Amino acid sequence: MTTAKILDSLLVEPGKPAHLGDRDPGSRLGLDDKQQGLERLSELAVQIGELHDRLWAEATRSVLLVLQGLDAAGKDGTLKHVLTGVNPQGCRVVSFKEPTTTELAHDYLWRVHAACPARGELGAFNRSHYEDVAVARVHGLVPHRTWRRRYRHIREFERLLTDEGTTVVKVFLNLSKDGQARRLRERLVDPAKSWKFRSSDLVDRARWDDYIEAYDEAITETSTKWSPWHIVPPTTTGFATSPSPSSSRRRSSASTAAAGPGGGLAEIEIV
Repeated sequence: MTTAKILDSLLVEPGKPAHLGDRDPGSRLGLDDKQQGLERLSELAVQIGELHDRLWAEATRSVLLVLQGLDAAGKDGTLKHVLTGVNPQGCRVVSFKEPTTTELAHDYLWRVHAACPARGELGAFNRSHYEDVAVARVHGLVPHRTWRRRYRHIREFERLLTDEGTTVVKVFLNLSKDGQARRLRERLVDPAKSWKFRSSDLVDRARWDDYIEAYDEAITETSTKWSPWHIVPPTTTGFATSPSPSSSRRRSSASTAAAGPGGGLAEIEIV
């Protein structure tokens, strides 16, 4: 399958529903196995590096990658491997955490706009302003009328970025519920991954259906001609983020600290 055909299959056409539930999280997009995926990734990484050099040298436009997905969807690993060949001087990754007191004193897009890439830069958001729609909706952080009108804000905000020379690339890693359970269990039993586990992961997992509904609507409402969404099955990102041979032998004192007194992470049940 050509790259163009793959992109077409992942695209959420503007004006049409995302239908996350109808998309196969296990699709390999025509790749036969992990080795073929790694070879293709290596080829594309070279191309990305060359294009990024040109972007940096020209310094007339920018690129913003917006990466969203539920817990354990593979956002960190995707960024690590996709951006492995770019010039660090012209690349910036921003992870949006819980807003600070100062950020809460401004509108919700204030901190987002400040983190957007300058001309010549490639920026990546590991989670993004879409948290202010999906998470705010699921956990009732703001009234219904507030998160509903944010769709319009975001569409116009991304239009502004596009008009001013930023190409906005939006990717949602469409992890299945079973796939999340498997990855969370790996975090519980593997000392090299246990630092990633948070008790809040289980709280959010209990609201799985609510999150899928929220993201489905958010993606449908904000996939536009100027900044469309692409829905990527995490199975393919797994080709690129498989652990090194030595990872199974690594041990971390962080896992002991995370377990706490009187018990271990492996005792936690993922349902």
